[in-house]
Amino acid sequence: MEKRIRELEKQSRRLEISDRQRSTMLEKAGRYGEEFISEISEKPAFESFNSTESKLHKLSFEEGGKSFKKLLNVLNSEVDSKGLNPASGKHGGYIPGGGIYPSAIADFLAAITNRYAGVFFSSPGAVQIENKCIRWMCDLVGYPDTAAGNLTSGGSIANLIGMVAARDDSGIQAKDFERAVIYTTHQVHHCVIKAIKFAGLREAKIRKVEMDDRFRMKPQALSRQIANDKKDGLIPLMIFASAGTTDLGAVDPMDEIAGIAQNHNLWFHVDAAYGGFFLLTEHGTKVMKGIEQSDSVTIDPHKGLFLPYGTGAVLVKDGKKLFKSQHMMANYMQDTLKATEEWSPADLSPELSKHFRGLRMWLPLQLLGIAPFRAALDEKLLLTRYFYQEIQKIEGIEVGPEPELSILFFRYIPDSGAANEFNKDLVDYIHRDGRVFLSSTHINGKVYLRLAVLHFRTHLEEIDLILSVIREGITEIASEH
Repeated sequence: MEKRIRELEKQSRRLEISDRQRSTMLEKAGRYGEEFISEISEKPAFESFNSTESKLHKLSFEEGGKSFKKLLNVLNSEVDSKGLNPASGKHGGYIPGGGIYPSAIADFLAAITNRYAGVFFSSPGAVQIENKCIRWMCDLVGYPDTAAGNLTSGGSIANLIGMVAARDDSGIQAKDFERAVIYTTHQVHHCVIKAIKFAGLREAKIRKVEMDDRFRMKPQALSRQIANDKKDGLIPLMIFASAGTTDLGAVDPMDEIAGIAQNHNLWFHVDAAYGGFFLLTEHGTKVMKGIEQSDSVTIDPHKGLFLPYGTGAVLVKDGKKLFKSQHMMANYMQDTLKATEEWSPADLSPELSKHFRGLRMWLPLQLLGIAPFRAALDEKLLLTRYFYQEIQKIEGIEVGPEPELSILFFRYIPDSGAANEFNKDLVDYIHRDGRVFLSSTHINGKVYLRLAVLHFRTHLEEIDLILSVIREGITEIASEH
């Protein structure tokens, strides 16, 4: 047996590469990253991908390895040059995010040291860093010292955790799930509907409350619906409002909704995954007045703080309710009870094993300070209003309401022919051109183009280019029609 162990040890030690190999790999990876960033302004925002021609199909997992250089070449040609380029400042579709450089360094350090940030006993420093980030976000929202939260993979898991906490706090029994009612609007993110299913509330009633002409929930309609549901013997469970809808950027009137939630003793959750960090700005604070009265909030640092994907957060005003909903012990974890000075992330989330996400948020905030993040968000708000003014100078353009945050929608009305088909063609033109990227949506049967301005690399030059591509597209499509 010992001989076999020694043989296996010899093979397994290949996983610990040498100093020289590490230096070489780090140098090549660093050069790859530097070239990518230095060329980012020249790279297209979108490039089509032909799956049948992909070299990735030919790279099977084998007993032997391949050269790092070869693998970097494949990454460059098949991954980082195809599809949507989320690192580009010309990405104005969906919700752009970031990938600021200090976060990449933080991820490297977190992966190298591999600290387990799930339990305070295992890595008190890492947990303190994550809790420091949570506390800062709670202060931003306006939550008291009793609040707690968790850094998640994104808004989807954050919304799920908030929903489960609300379900558990209500004391509702499974036999009554079909009588439970959840209130939201047609503009709610589709991950909320998924969360309802994952939370075991598939049979619950989902009320899509009437919206005003700016696609915001009508408080009077909400109050009326809750009252009617109570009369019908149903169990109002929670209100799910939005602080910046993904589709159109609408912000529900949270002050009024909070009052209704308190009157009916309902859990009030705010999905601020996209819009939450605009609270760093004076404008955002005004628009989201009342968010501090909510019971829980979803907020995504990988959106408004420009961090890499995989960085969301859920915040709960009463941290004990989150702990009660998520905490569970195991025999083999009994040693962790020796250190309980702070909340452990594993006690506030479904996750046990997790990446040390907090470092990618903590490091850039400490290194750069809050000021440049606030300035970038103010810049995006102004760029959106600039675009809103300039796009209306194109004859035939119809715009939606003035943007509340940094998302707007518009469409072109041709002199003749179907407007929907023209705008579909316009989106296709933009995608074929590839220099910039916009997405489309449909509202009441009409096709619109969306612009979402949130990338830290998006500045006036990029917005002017987007306007130019739109003008070129309209001219070309009109000539063909």
